[in-house]
Amino acid sequence: MHNRYHPDAQSVSWQKDLASLIDHIRLRSFPKVLADFLATQCHFDTVLMVTYKKSFKPIILHPTDPADQSPTLHNYINKSYILDPLFNAIQHGMSPGVSRLAEIAPDSFETTEYYQSCYKDFDLVDEINFVIELDKHVTCTISLGRKSSLGTITRAELHRLQDIYPIINSLVRQFWLSQSQEYVQYEKSDGAMKQALNTFGSGVLTRREQEISGLILQGHSSKAIANMLSISLGTVKVHRKNIHTRLNTSTQ
Repeated sequence: MHNRYHPDAQSVSWQKDLASLIDHIRLRSFPKVLADFLATQCHFDTVLMVTYKKSFKPIILHPTDPADQSPTLHNYINKSYILDPLFNAIQHGMSPGVSRLAEIAPDSFETTEYYQSCYKDFDLVDEINFVIELDKHVTCTISLGRKSSLGTITRAELHRLQDIYPIINSLVRQFWLSQSQEYVQYEKSDGAMKQALNTFGSGVLTRREQEISGLILQGHSSKAIANMLSISLGTVKVHRKNIHTRLNTSTQ
């Protein structure tokens, strides 16, 4: 996740770029060509294409070259994704489309262990995500990252990506129909990680305290948790105090 992509004002028309993309639809090279096509539509520093499937760890579609995969990315794929706001939004039925991470991240996202120990290392100031439903069980995301030198995405760029989303959606779905078997052979169960999160504090915390602990770990503030669970802010604070007492902790 380190290559910088820039739209080229002198590039051939986007129709020709699109035709080339269609030519690759049944080839393993499609994700790379898709990244190049998106670079003609929007500035970004990093690109990551991943598939998420319930009960399985994410699978990387691009970049597949180990030289382009950082230790932070491996950490994300192996365990940290379980606390990713995007992953959790998809798990809760997020609608397909184009959105910025800032629009879906919990209100205390930057205080989480996930942000501090994983996401922060990607050094991004903005992340734009294409969410594509491949079938009832598998979702593909294309994440375009922007570092401080680029700044946040412009309104014109975001509108352009939203305009081309239906085309990208259809092309990626067709690619998956022809190529999915090339990737699903690498599937690994995520059972242990999910079990760890779902049973966090089991035997020590009550069911409600476990539920609140999970929301805290994902980056939701006490106020947000109160709204989500339809309980008072004071009740959440009492639960948080009890959680720290039972687990003998003082900080998140």
